[in-house]
Amino acid sequence: MKKSLFTLALFMFVGFYSTAQKVEFEEYKLDNGLHVILHQENAAPIVTVGVMYQVGAKDEVEGRTGFAHFFEHLLFEGTENIERGEWFNIVSANGGRNNANTTQDRTYYYETFPSNKLEIGLWMESERMLHPIIEKVGVDTQNEVVKEEKRQRIDNAPYGKIIYRTGVNNHLFKKHPYGRSVIGSMDDLNAAKLDEFISFNEQYYNPNNATLVVAGDIDVEETKKMILDYFGSIENKAEANNRKPVVEDPITETRYATEYDANIQIPAYIFSYITPKSVDKDAYVLDYISSILTGGNSSRMYKRMVDQDKVALQVLAFNQANQDYGTYTMGALIKGEPDWDSLKATMDEEIKKLQTELISEKEYQKLKNQFETRFVNANSRIEGIASSLATYQMLQGDASRINNELNIYNSITREDIMAVANKYLNPNQRVEIKYLAGSEPESDK
Repeated sequence: MKKSLFTLALFMFVGFYSTAQKVEFEEYKLDNGLHVILHQENAAPIVTVGVMYQVGAKDEVEGRTGFAHFFEHLLFEGTENIERGEWFNIVSANGGRNNANTTQDRTYYYETFPSNKLEIGLWMESERMLHPIIEKVGVDTQNEVVKEEKRQRIDNAPYGKIIYRTGVNNHLFKKHPYGRSVIGSMDDLNAAKLDEFISFNEQYYNPNNATLVVAGDIDVEETKKMILDYFGSIENKAEANNRKPVVEDPITETRYATEYDANIQIPAYIFSYITPKSVDKDAYVLDYISSILTGGNSSRMYKRMVDQDKVALQVLAFNQANQDYGTYTMGALIKGEPDWDSLKATMDEEIKKLQTELISEKEYQKLKNQFETRFVNANSRIEGIASSLATYQMLQGDASRINNELNIYNSITREDIMAVANKYLNPNQRVEIKYLAGSEPESDK
């Protein structure tokens, strides 16, 4: 969702911030259950206010999919004290930027301001939590926005069903709601009544179901006082989101699927696997494996399929570890007439090498360097630190994991890589998808 409003002067300082050292933070709870995390960093005069709610696509019910993502849009419509359509104007007028995003597991909103505008950020997020205005005109307006987003990102975007996994996860998950798309069904949103949107807000948008992060150039004691003033009196309208685990049956025989995309001319061949949740060390090992096999022009599959055999124009991979399960999707954009059996054999050969041979010490050191750089870059800005702290606390149960993640990557051995490849990347554990140009034949619908 593109809601960014930029003020150039605000970010002249951001690039100078580095988090190579330990991220210091303080966390506590208000009486109403709001979890607060504060990170003080006075190197640059900026501050990010972020609120993460424990509600994502997996919390939706059948027949009403898309609500979590819809609210990402709807709750910018206005509040009792912020007129409809004025949210972005207020942010821009105060030299800031803002955005929001939704996943299967949570929804996150944030503003970044010059640090002397911290109170405005806290006021705006308390307004969103306390009394948003949810009315028909806003629902209708955002319904059209979401429809257009779906058209741009999925329906009319080349390989959109792979990138956003709407043509992948539905084949992997038969029980768990991860099989549904985050953007949901337009029919479901069209059918929903206004009181259903109001009820969804009252159920999930409460202090006891949220984490507030304030990161940047702050005075901790003054910030605590402002947080208490703006959030302390907000009452909960429902109990915290108590999720019941949904256990997905493991894939034990290869599944086959075909997806069609009218926006492409070059077909793709896809392997996709169910993998461990984000707190599992194996999820980190799979990040290494993804980089080895398909991470850029120096990866094994690129050199084999694109440079050497010339059977692919590009290789791709998406490794994503969520709160309950992860997914690893890999594949290739095919050059020329597809020889599916040959493509499959080539991809399996590269996987087999990883399962039977230790990677070289040189390749291993390159991996470690890449991931250290990636880690530092991810937390090199205040916005990144704020998002990471909220994510670790809410989805992994421990904000201090922000300081342990690099240690986890560095603890991975070459033997771990071989073992994890053997554990998860076998033919009987995956979905194989032929991703074809054109529209689905009527006989297949």
